[in-house]
Amino acid sequence: MNADWTKNPGLSGIDPAKLAMLQSLASQGSGKKQNELLPFLMAAASTAKQEGKQFTAEEMDLIAEVLKSGKTPEETAQIDKMMHLMKMLKKQY
Repeated sequence: MNADWTKNPGLSGIDPAKLAMLQSLASQGSGKKQNELLPFLMAAASTAKQEGKQFTAEEMDLIAEVLKSGKTPEETAQIDKMMHLMKMLKKQY
């Protein structure tokens, strides 16, 4: 994943440290298989919470919209699926 998405003006209100953390997670998770992704995201969510780096629902929605820009319908569906998983995890943690 290219880090250029983190410079999108629509994300200007989000802490750059949060965006950097998200970019790092995306890089680390890119090689994972589908069945490895949920445990990876759960561990990442737990670590982020301990570090006080939680995303608001509005921040998550903004990030998703930026990531979906210019993507195919299949890629957009995958992003929506990941965002749904993240929102479910946030309710648990």
